[in-house]
Amino acid sequence: MNYSKRSIDNLKGVHPSLVTVMMEAIKKSPCDFTITEGVRTAERQKSLYAQGRTAKGGIVTYADGVKNKSNHQVKADGFGYAVDIYPYFDGKVQVSVKDVIPRLKQITDHIKSVAMKLGVKLDFGIDWKKPFDPPHIQIKQ
Repeated sequence: MNYSKRSIDNLKGVHPSLVTVMMEAIKKSPCDFTITEGVRTAERQKSLYAQGRTAKGGIVTYADGVKNKSNHQVKADGFGYAVDIYPYFDGKVQVSVKDVIPRLKQITDHIKSVAMKLGVKLDFGIDWKKPFDPPHIQIKQ
């Protein structure tokens, strides 16, 4: 498998170690997936933070983008440290059907093994209790 242009574009500005893991992981992933987000601007982060607070929708982040920055935002070294992924099946990126979480589990288990082989330490939102963030993968800090 290979990434689409969308996924490649979403890796721009992401830390090279995380890019290396993601580029290797797609090759033999048990399920195709798309990188739906990489680096975020402060404005994008603020917009996500507003969800469930001052905007419609449920709360999706506790990082406000200003005082509490997301790992998606560019750090002092010039790179974002996180990506979000979703499985791609039935001809499109799937974000809300019943098979999403089980497929994300398969994909993240695969990515964990790739990261271990490459010596890159990552954190996975699918393993978190609060916030439970299954599509999120970030460099461990």
